[in-house]
Amino acid sequence: MSDNSSDWSQLRDERSPLSRLAESLLASIAEIIKSVIHIQVEKEIFIEIGCFFYRASAIVMELHINWNTPTNTTEILQSLCNKVELAKSFTAKLGKNTQTLRYPNFTSMLKQLEDVVRGIGENLSLIPLSTYGNHEYTEWAAKALSKEMKDVSFSVSPSHGSESKGKQLHRVPSKEEMKQVETDLYSVDADASATNLQLSDTSQSYLSASQDQESSMSLGRNYPKSLSGGSSLMAFPQLAQYMEPLYDTFFCPLTKKVMEDPVTIESGVTYERKAITEWFEKFADGAEIVCPKSGETLKNRNINSNVAFKATIDEWKERNEAARIKVARAALSLASTENMVLEAIDDLRSICKSKPYNKVQVRSIGMIPLLTKFLEFRSRGVRHVTLELLRQLAEDDEDGKDEIMKTVDISTIIKMLSSNHTPVRHASVSLLLELSKCQSSCYKIGTVAGGILMLITVKYRQSSDAFASETADQILKNLEIFPDNIKLMAENGYWEPLLAHLVEGSEEMKMEMASYLGEIVLGTDSMAFVAETASPALIQMVQSGNSVTKNAAFKALKQISCYHPNAGILVEAGIMQTMVEEMFTRTIHNEPMNSKSEAAIILANILESGLELENFPVSTQGHSMASDYIVYNVIYRIKSTSPDDLNINFIRILLCLIKFPKASATIVSIVKETEASYNLIELINTTNEELGVASIKLLIALSAFMGHTLSDRLCRTQGQPGSLIKNPAEITRITEMHAVSANLLSKLPHQNLTLNLALVNSNTVPTVIKSLNQIQMSGTRSSRHASSYFEGLVGILVRLTTTLYDHQILLTARTYNLVEVLTELLTRSFTDEVQKLSAIGLENLSRQSITLSRPPNREKTKILKLFFFRKCISINLSKRKGKGKGEEFSLCPIHGGVCSSQETFCLLDAEAVERLLACLDHENVEVIEAALSALSSLLDDKVNVDNSVSLLSEKHALSYVLNVVKEHKEESVWQKAFWVIERFLMKGGDVSVSNVSQDRLFPATLVSALHHGDEYTRQMAEKILRYLNKMPNVSNTMSFNM
Repeated sequence: MSDNSSDWSQLRDERSPLSRLAESLLASIAEIIKSVIHIQVEKEIFIEIGCFFYRASAIVMELHINWNTPTNTTEILQSLCNKVELAKSFTAKLGKNTQTLRYPNFTSMLKQLEDVVRGIGENLSLIPLSTYGNHEYTEWAAKALSKEMKDVSFSVSPSHGSESKGKQLHRVPSKEEMKQVETDLYSVDADASATNLQLSDTSQSYLSASQDQESSMSLGRNYPKSLSGGSSLMAFPQLAQYMEPLYDTFFCPLTKKVMEDPVTIESGVTYERKAITEWFEKFADGAEIVCPKSGETLKNRNINSNVAFKATIDEWKERNEAARIKVARAALSLASTENMVLEAIDDLRSICKSKPYNKVQVRSIGMIPLLTKFLEFRSRGVRHVTLELLRQLAEDDEDGKDEIMKTVDISTIIKMLSSNHTPVRHASVSLLLELSKCQSSCYKIGTVAGGILMLITVKYRQSSDAFASETADQILKNLEIFPDNIKLMAENGYWEPLLAHLVEGSEEMKMEMASYLGEIVLGTDSMAFVAETASPALIQMVQSGNSVTKNAAFKALKQISCYHPNAGILVEAGIMQTMVEEMFTRTIHNEPMNSKSEAAIILANILESGLELENFPVSTQGHSMASDYIVYNVIYRIKSTSPDDLNINFIRILLCLIKFPKASATIVSIVKETEASYNLIELINTTNEELGVASIKLLIALSAFMGHTLSDRLCRTQGQPGSLIKNPAEITRITEMHAVSANLLSKLPHQNLTLNLALVNSNTVPTVIKSLNQIQMSGTRSSRHASSYFEGLVGILVRLTTTLYDHQILLTARTYNLVEVLTELLTRSFTDEVQKLSAIGLENLSRQSITLSRPPNREKTKILKLFFFRKCISINLSKRKGKGKGEEFSLCPIHGGVCSSQETFCLLDAEAVERLLACLDHENVEVIEAALSALSSLLDDKVNVDNSVSLLSEKHALSYVLNVVKEHKEESVWQKAFWVIERFLMKGGDVSVSNVSQDRLFPATLVSALHHGDEYTRQMAEKILRYLNKMPNVSNTMSFNM
C-alpha cells in the first residue's frame, strides 16, 4: 500500500452512493483498458474495445461531476457496473491466456465479450436525458456511443493459436456506421477504423518520444513507463492516439516528427520547412541537389507551403489534444495512484504549452476545481506540478486568472511560500506573480490574512533564495495598485512603496499615503528611515496643500515627531519655521483651527526631545524660540476660551522653554506682569484632566522662580487651595491629576504663611492624613501615580513644620501629632523622597522643642506624670518647707523641661532617634543629609549637649556617622557629618576620642577633606584633627553651629 493511500481516501470520503458507484465504474474501466492494451493478438479488435470503454469512462466522468439524479439512475448504473465487471473478467482472462487459448475457446469468449459490450450500450441508452443537465455534448456523445456499442459485431478469422497464421481479425462495421463519420471528441473515426490503418513504426516512435517529452516536464522527475500495483496514465494517451490515428505522411522524412510547417519541394515530397532548408544549405551553389527521400535530382530549390496538409495536421492535433484533455481529467478524477496524477498533470502541461487555446479547453471541462484538491495533498511532487499547471492556465489569460481566484483558496498558495521544498516554494511564488498581474487578483491577495507579511518575509530572504526573493518583490510591486495593500506593506515593515508614492505620487496618492503614515505605529527600527524620506515631502504638503492635504501631512508629522530621535531630522528639514508660522502667522479664511493645534503638538514633541533650540531661528524676522515675541504669543494664547488641545500643547512648549535660562527669565517676567498665572490656576479645575495636569505642571515649574507670587494668587482664587486635595472617599483610583495637585502644594515655598494657613483653614490636613493612612493600607502599587501622590501629601505636612511660630499651625501640628506621623513614615520605605521629607519635617519640629519645653509649675499640687521611661530623670520638689511628702516631676534630659512628642515635638519621646540613625545606612545622599540634619537638632548649643552625646553614644550614633564619611564623598555630607563628630569629640571626652581614633580610615578622609574641601569643610577637618592630636593646637578656638 502506498504511503499516500490516506490522501486518496480523503479525496473520496463522504461521497454519495452514486459517486461511489461512478468511481467503481471508472476503476473497473481502467483495469479493462490496461488489459486490452497488452493483448497482442487481434490487436485491432481489442484496441477498438478499449476505445469503447475509454469513451464510456469519459461519459461516466461527466455524469459524476455534473449530473442530476432521476430516481432510476442508480439502478441503471448498477446494471452497467455489473456488465463492466463481467467485461473486466473476460479481458483479464484473455490477457493472461491469449497464447494458449484454442480458436473455438477464443471466439467463444470474444462472442461473450461482444454481448457484454452490446449490453453496456443498451444500458447507456436507458440513462434519462435529464441526467445530463445542460451538457449537450455529453448527451450527444452518449447517444453515439450507445448506438455503436449496441450494433457492434466482431469477426475473427480461424488463425488463432496454431491453427492458422495468415488472416487478420477485423471488425465488420454496420451499414449505418459506414454512412456516418463522427466528429465528437469521444468517438472513433469510423472511416479510419474501417480501413484498418495500422500505426507505422514512425508513429510508434512518435508516441514514445511524445511520452518521454511529457514525462520530462516535471523539473527532473523520472517516472516509470509502466507501473505495478496500480493504473498508469501511460495507457490513456496511447488510446487517444489510436482514436485519432497518426498517418505516416504526418511525419517529416528528415526529422521523423510530426510536421509543424510542412512544405513541398519539386519532387512532390513534403518536409518540415526548417529541415529541408538545412538540407539545401548542405549543397553549394550550382551543385546537384537530390531529394533526400526519393533520391531524385532537383532542378531548383523552390519550396511551397502545403497549406491544406498543414490544416489537416492541425485539425488532427486539435482532436488529439482535446481527447487527451478528457483522458487526463478522467485520470485525475479516478486518482488511483500518485503516479497517475503526476502523469496526467504533466500531460496537461504539455497540452497547454503547445497551444494557448488548449488552456481554454482545459478550463471549460472543470479542471481547475479538480486541481484545487491536489494543492493540499501530502506529496510535495503533486503539489508542485499542480501549482505549475495552474500557473500555465493563468499565464496571459485573464479569464484563467479570474477562475483560479474564484476557485482556489489563495491562502493555501501563500502558505506554500514557507515550504522547505524549493520547487514547491518557487512554483507557489511564480503562480502568485502570474495572478498578481490581474487587478482583481491583487485586491484578493491583499485581503488574505498575513499574505503580504509572508511575501515581505520571502523578499528579505535574498541570501537563502534569490529567485523567490526577486519574484516576491515583483508581486509586491504589482500589489501596489491598491493603496490598502501599500498600507499593509508599511504595517509589516516594508516602507519603501508608501514612501515612494508619498514623494512621487499624484496629489491624491500623496494625501492618502500621508494619512496612512499618520495611522501606522512606527517601529523603532524604521523611525529614522521614514523620517528622513518623508519629512521634506510632508512639510511641503503643509506649506502648499489644501486643508485636507495639510491635515493628512500633520497627522504623519505628528506620528514621526513622537519619536524623539527624529527631532533632529525634522529640524534639519525646516519644520520649525513652518510650525511657528502655522501657529502665529498663517491665517486663511475658513481654515480649521485644528491646524494650529497640530502644529503646536509637533513643535512640543520636538522641543521635548531635548535639543538645544533656545536660539534656533524660527521666523524670517530672526525670532528664536526664546525671543519675547514667541514666548509672549504662546502665553497670550493660553486662556480658558481657547481650545483645550491648543492650550495643552502651548503649555507643553512653555514647559520645555522654561528649562533654558533666557527663555525662563522671559516666561517668568511675562507671567508676573500679566494675568497668565490666574489663567493657569483657572485651568486647574477644567473638565479636561489632561489640560489640568499640564497647567499644574507649569505652575510647579514656575514655583522655583515666583513661588510666593503663585502662592498668594492661588489663595486669592475661589475654592483654592482646598479643592486640590480630594477626600479619599471620593477617589476610586489615584490619577496623575491627584499626584500633581499634591505636588504643587508640596513644591510651593514652604515658608509661605498665607498658603499654610489656607490649607489649615480648609481642613486639608485631616484629609491629607486620612489619605496617607489609606495608601499605607492599600500600598503604592494600587496606581502608578500613587507614589508621587504620597510624596506630595507628605510634602504638604512638612511645609506646615516651617511656620510653627503661628499658633494656629502649632495647634494643628499638636492636634494631629505630626512628630508621630512623620516618624512612622520614616520607617516605611515607600520612596527615598518620603524618607527625606519625613527627616526634614522632624528636624523642623525638633528645632521647636527647646522653645516649647517648659519647667514644671511649682505652685501646682497635682503630680505631673509624663512617662519618659529611661529617657527622662525624676526629681522631688517640696511645695512647702518641712513637708515630708513631695511631688514627682519628669524632665527631658536634652531639653531640660517637661517634654512629649505631641506637645513639644521631642524626638527622644517619639523614639525617632533610632529610625534617623537607620537612615544613615541609606544609599540616597539626600536622605542621609536630611537624617544628619535632624540628629543635629539634638546637638545644638541650645540643648543639653552633654546629655545628648551620652544618649546618642548609647545608640552607637558615632559609628553610624563615621560610616557615612567613609562611604560617601559628597562635600555636603562631609560637612554635616564632621559637625556631628566634632560635637561628640567636644562633649564626649576621651571615650569619643578613642572611638574615633580606632577607625583607621577616618584620618585619611580628614586629610583628603583638608586638602580638597571648601573653606568650611577644611575648618571642620582641621578642628577634628586637633581633637585627635593629629595637628598642633592653637589658642583660639571656634564654635561651629549648624
